[in-house]
Amino acid sequence: MSIVIENAALKNNALSYIEDTIEKVPALVQLRTEAAETFASSDFPSIQHEEWKYTNIKKLVSNTYSFSNDVNVTASDIQEYLIEGTDVMVFVNGVYNASLSSFTSTEKVIVAPLSEAIEKHQDLVLAHLGKYADNSLPFVGVNTASVVEGGFVYAKRNALSETPLMFLNVVSGDNIVVQPRVLAILEEGAQASIIERNAVINGDSVLINSVAEVNVAERANLSHLKLQDEVENTSLVTLSEAQQADNSVYHNITITTGGHIVRNNLNIALGEHCEGLMTGLYLVKGKTLVDNHTMVDHKMPNSYSNELYKGILSEKSKGVFNGKIFVREDAQKTNAFQSNKNILLSQDAVVDTKPQLEIWADDVSCSHGCTVGALDEEPMFYLRARGIPEDKARGLLIYAFAGDVIEKISNDNVRALVEKIVATEMGYDLI
Repeated sequence: MSIVIENAALKNNALSYIEDTIEKVPALVQLRTEAAETFASSDFPSIQHEEWKYTNIKKLVSNTYSFSNDVNVTASDIQEYLIEGTDVMVFVNGVYNASLSSFTSTEKVIVAPLSEAIEKHQDLVLAHLGKYADNSLPFVGVNTASVVEGGFVYAKRNALSETPLMFLNVVSGDNIVVQPRVLAILEEGAQASIIERNAVINGDSVLINSVAEVNVAERANLSHLKLQDEVENTSLVTLSEAQQADNSVYHNITITTGGHIVRNNLNIALGEHCEGLMTGLYLVKGKTLVDNHTMVDHKMPNSYSNELYKGILSEKSKGVFNGKIFVREDAQKTNAFQSNKNILLSQDAVVDTKPQLEIWADDVSCSHGCTVGALDEEPMFYLRARGIPEDKARGLLIYAFAGDVIEKISNDNVRALVEKIVATEMGYDLI
């Protein structure tokens, strides 16, 4: 028997919105209807649900939200969120904005808003959209049931997309729900890089519920960065679902530096001779709660996964990490590694961490581990003894702790931005 929250206003608001818009995109009526029926028969989880025991969303789902709000956003409003050297596709309160977007779509790498992709590549979109994310999960189900727009990337065989593409979700208004959707399809041998970022420029009690579905074909390589520099009172629930064919590489990097409640779900399923890489940094303060749930499923032999998540928590912030590694019976010669390391900068900061292994094969190399502690006093003493002020010394040590996550961002401009965000959030002028 499932344990549920009754009378969630979010559910009632969502079902009303879905009913009003169900015919908006004819090609998606069947998908949305099926997802809506599943969502209507389910309820949002409570802390009595094992997967949500450390993250209480009762107030979040009991709030009354609006699912649509027309606003005027200018280029100057979003300038600070743009990244030099990257293409950008902009959505304002869930609606694609062509005038604010700047990206290149070619014959080999097709980039388009989802509504346009459905018109021109309907069979391809319907073959993948909603096929990987589990619509029985309430937040996924309501996203699928509500989808009318989103971001679409299709890299054809051996295509190389050298410029990262950022999906920028701009939100303006109080008590607004936006539900970004990303569909990325890479054919054999293709390479691409995508970024998801939100910009709440004028709003309070905002909920962003995003779903990204990724299909990486044989020998393809996708870099997927989620940059979550959210403002206070913004809540974020995300799902990234990646399917990897043989010999492919998928790297998900999640950087979280703000928000009210942030819940990230990341699931990767690997074929043979794959690399699945999961890297995360959560650097939070105040009363922010960030909850990272990851799962890597080794279905075939000779695959490799490596997961490194690091947390830096201060004031009354809270971190949650739950990482699962499944190694199936046929997945011999699997190499899977998982590490979660945390630094608490105050006595009121809290971390709950739970790394897990479930192994059904006998010829594997797997490990997991976690650490929680304060800054090491020995290097602090070493730096202070050489005349470095205490604040500067603390900043250097914290930055060094975060460094091996940041350095995994391959694009120079993106990495420089993340370095600046991290330094700013910690209040240290290191850049």
